[in-house]
Amino acid sequence: MKQFEQSELLKSLPKQFFASLVSKVAKVIKEGHDVINLGQGNPDQPTPPHIVKALQDASENPNYHKYSPFRGQAFLKKAAAAFYEREYGVLLNPEKEVAILFGGKAGLVEIPQCLLNPGDTVLVPDPGYPDYWSGVELARAKMEAMPLKKENDFLPVYEEISEEVKQKAKLMFLNYPNNPTGAVATASFFEKTVEFARQYDTCIVHDFAYGAIGFDGQKPISFLQTPGAKEVGIEIYTLSKTYNMAGWRIGFAVGNESVIEAINLLQDHLFVSVFSGIQQAAAVALLESQNCVDELVERYESRRQVLIHGLREIGWDVEAPPGSFFAWLPVPKSYTSEEFSDLLLEKAHVVVAPGIGFGEYGEGYVRVGLLTDEDRLKEVVDRIAKLNLFKKYVDNSF
Repeated sequence: MKQFEQSELLKSLPKQFFASLVSKVAKVIKEGHDVINLGQGNPDQPTPPHIVKALQDASENPNYHKYSPFRGQAFLKKAAAAFYEREYGVLLNPEKEVAILFGGKAGLVEIPQCLLNPGDTVLVPDPGYPDYWSGVELARAKMEAMPLKKENDFLPVYEEISEEVKQKAKLMFLNYPNNPTGAVATASFFEKTVEFARQYDTCIVHDFAYGAIGFDGQKPISFLQTPGAKEVGIEIYTLSKTYNMAGWRIGFAVGNESVIEAINLLQDHLFVSVFSGIQQAAAVALLESQNCVDELVERYESRRQVLIHGLREIGWDVEAPPGSFFAWLPVPKSYTSEEFSDLLLEKAHVVVAPGIGFGEYGEGYVRVGLLTDEDRLKEVVDRIAKLNLFKKYVDNSF
């Protein structure tokens, strides 16, 4: 059969670093080992029953069997606006400041194509979510890394960016609570971000995928809560993590009217919106009781305590993440992040994600998902303890 050559655009897309990890994991599983996979970001709990029931009921509506409105159902846009007013005190115009997305990833990849021309500069966090890179490459734009370092609480330091890069930057990606570090943003940091955006005419895109997941009684703040934020950017919210709806592919972008219009215009040419039954269920998720969200956050916080306390007890000097469902753990100095990940897989049959897969400044860490039950997390600790990698001590400070 004739093999047609791929386009230069496809050839230029970033290589999927984690594809090799998946193949390594599959090999160990095929050998018959019991593998505990903490390397992915896929929620392990089912979608709450009342949301599933909403989809079941909506699927029987014959009006939903037709094409959805190109720009999404008005009721979901109104629900998103009501959600933001209730949760963050942010007022939104449902028709002009809300765009319906096929999950958060779609919006993140689309944004550079909406706003940039070939050669334009984008500021991206390093380490960061790898799909930011994909959207930048699809737009033929140029990335400049913003290092996220422990000594800066994994927040970018704008003063360290060269004036030349600042002048060129047309777009900036941020993500708090952060994947992969678990860091959270402060109000003062977002205020500095708005100042930066105004000074350099840069559009801010805040990826708020883990917006519901904050620990120790601290609710993560929305970028749009910052005075002036809507003037300089948008926020992308997905229902994947908040409501365990990762497979449903539903989210929305909110904020600056001109950016929302650009997203809608691009999507007019790509899609005919999301199935209206899913949009109906999403509206129910946003508007009805949030007890399921509270319970989910409690579950992740309990898992965090089990994992972090257990690892500290075996001598691994780790810190508890303040948000997200990830822990960002330093690797022993004698290993690279990939070497250490391979060791845990081969010897302990535990999967973690090597930090280098998230960028140059991810080296020296591994990302661990809090995405299995507490008994399995205890077993993870036991398996790692048997490798005798750390000098054991007991930590009662957590």
